[in-house]
Amino acid sequence: MKTIALISCVSKKKSCVTRAEDLYNSPLFMGNLRCARQRQPDRIFILSAKYGLLDLDTFIEPYDLTLNRFSVAELKDWSERVLSDLAVKTDLQQDLFVFYAGERYRKFLLARITSYEIPHQGLSIGKQLQQVAKCK
Repeated sequence: MKTIALISCVSKKKSCVTRAEDLYNSPLFMGNLRCARQRQPDRIFILSAKYGLLDLDTFIEPYDLTLNRFSVAELKDWSERVLSDLAVKTDLQQDLFVFYAGERYRKFLLARITSYEIPHQGLSIGKQLQQVAKCK
């Protein structure tokens, strides 16, 4: 079993093409990335509203898109695309997935993933920021 960390994208981004891990510059994203790295998973991916599943070192352009504007059908399509990409890179039945992502990002993914954890489930953004501040 491998551990796979999944971190959701955020709206606060740099304005130039850069590696995915460097594009998102909100305190919550950077804190979630620190927490994920502290856990020393086998892989870390970003869940991007525009690009789907991203490796940290993939170069991407900034964008203005959020899952909050997606219809249920669009969200299901996005989730299927992410699951297809995950199935190529991970084992959906054997690996442990750690979600540093909100409910909309997880909603249609969890039904096909056997083992998962959600460290900040049910916490407000303020409480999540307090939790990620503890990660070094």
